Amino acid sequence: MVATAEAAATNGSVAKLGFAAGQVVQEYGYDQDVDEDFRLAIEEICGSELEDENYGDVVDAVVLWWREDDGDLIDALVDALTNLAERGFIVLLTPKAGRVGQVDPSDIQEAAVTTGLHTSGSTNAARDWNGTRLVAPKTARR
Repeated sequence: MVATAEAAATNGSVAKLGFAAGQVVQEYGYDQDVDEDFRLAIEEICGSELEDENYGDVVDAVVLWWREDDGDLIDALVDALTNLAERGFIVLLTPKAGRVGQVDPSDIQEAAVTTGLHTSGSTNAARDWNGTRLVAPKTARR
């Protein structure tokens, strides 16, 4: 029963972040510490496997697993924007406070602003990971 409750919570987090059926999702930062249940929930909702960093076509969303020692977050977000469709979004997954590799929220905010993104939601994505949804600001309508 616990596994079912955890799976339901993970699927809820995935849906809350904006993943939906038919989306193509590219993944960056995959390593042995990622949450496999979260990855599987995205694949289940979208109906296809996650594409890796070398995928060269347009994607609807990007999953970016990021830890404090992974390098420059601004550079990583710029890379993540490369194949992202005009109305696409990035889900930045960072270790929760107190976990190895945790990222200061001010670093996330600074990187988002520098790359022209803003946060449009966050969630307790998985047991050890927070998820922050980043999107480009909507353009002014005429």
